[in-house]
Amino acid sequence: MVGTVGGVSVEPPHAGEQVAPGDQAPGKHPLAGMITAAAAGRFPDPDGGWERVPPWRPGLEAIISFTGHAVFAVAPDITGQRIASLGADGFAGAHDPRLITALAGPGAWIDALDMLMAGRGSGRAGVPSRLVDRPDLAGHPRARFAARIRDEPRVLGYPDPRRSALAIISRGIAGLTELSFELEPGQRGQRWGAALAAGALSVIPSGQLAVAAVAPGNAASVRALLSAGFVPLGSFQLFRRSG
Repeated sequence: MVGTVGGVSVEPPHAGEQVAPGDQAPGKHPLAGMITAAAAGRFPDPDGGWERVPPWRPGLEAIISFTGHAVFAVAPDITGQRIASLGADGFAGAHDPRLITALAGPGAWIDALDMLMAGRGSGRAGVPSRLVDRPDLAGHPRARFAARIRDEPRVLGYPDPRRSALAIISRGIAGLTELSFELEPGQRGQRWGAALAAGALSVIPSGQLAVAAVAPGNAASVRALLSAGFVPLGSFQLFRRSG
């Protein structure tokens, strides 16, 4: 069965341009339009500058960098003057550890600096996915982490109850459909990661945008996502201030 979690948004298409199913959704977060446009090859102008947008989830803030252009998804109490004074720019300055540490403040949670990647769903009505709903895996650390920072997580896995590999499809970055996954340790290094990511895409309607955030040092997951058709868009880092 084909299912969908989350929505996507794009800027108005150029004349004659085709919009993939599910990509046109008015009233969504402005960063969703930027990410969707970048996934289609229309990146922000590499002007070395930065801009700000509101957070898409209360209490959760982020810094996103495309080539030569950065976006700060932060609350209004972080002023533009404050961001500029910390050396923000569209290049390496946006991800200077001192900058995000200063913005987040004492006692904050700061996530790893990730690579932002984008793929497309491959699901078709009437064609069953290789993955099924696995609510028994909701207590897995990967699923619990997704539930803390994303909305409407759907936990999937293989029909064999002995398998603990899982994929989570959620409404995540900028309200877009976000995918995360994890294999059992004994299955790693055998290209099963690519099959798991591809299986998750088969649950998402054909052509619908899906994003994933993966640590650049996690070469196995990067290779799995590349094999499943994902492409890199930029860098991404979440933080949550204390209190």
